[in-house]
Amino acid sequence: MNPVVGLDVSKGESQVQAFLDKSQPYGKSFSISHTREGLDTFHHFLKNVESITGKQPPVVLESTGHYQTPITQFLEEQNYLYIVINPLISYQAKKSSLRKVKTDAIDAYHLCKLYYKEELQPHKKRGLQLLNLRNLTRQHESLTDLCMQAKLQFHAILDQVFPEFRSVFGDLFSKVSLH
Repeated sequence: MNPVVGLDVSKGESQVQAFLDKSQPYGKSFSISHTREGLDTFHHFLKNVESITGKQPPVVLESTGHYQTPITQFLEEQNYLYIVINPLISYQAKKSSLRKVKTDAIDAYHLCKLYYKEELQPHKKRGLQLLNLRNLTRQHESLTDLCMQAKLQFHAILDQVFPEFRSVFGDLFSKVSLH
C-alpha cells in the first residue's frame, strides 16, 4: 500500500482527505482547526491510516504562505514527511479535470491524486541565510520597481513642463541636467 493524506489549507482550518493506495480513498474528507485539539485529531487520524497501511503517510499540501505554518510545524514535531506544492502546479492538475467544481474537500482529493501522478519532492527546510537572501532580493526588487516608477513619472512631468529638455541634454539623469 502507498498511503497519502491531502490537506487543503485555509485560514484557521484545513480539509483532510486520505488515500490508502492509488484510486482508494479512505473515508470521507473532514475539517480540522489549526488548534491543539484539531491537530491532535489530525495526528490520531494519521496514526489510524498508518496502522491500516503499515506505512507512515506523507502529507501533501499547497503553499499558502503563513496559513500553513501551524500544520508544517506540527508535522515536523511529529516527524512526518510533508510535501508543499506550488499552487500553480495544483491549479494545472485541477484544470485537466472535466468537472470544474471548487470546494475544499475536492481540492484535498485532487492533492492526493496529484501525489500519484507526479513525482513530488519532500519539503526542504530552508536555512536562515537562504531566507535572509530571499528577503533581501525581494526588497531589492521592490526598491528597483519604485525607482523605475519615479523615473517614469519624472519623464511624464518633464515632457509636459519642458518638452524640449531631452533634446538639450543627452542623459536626463546626469549631474548637469539634474542641477
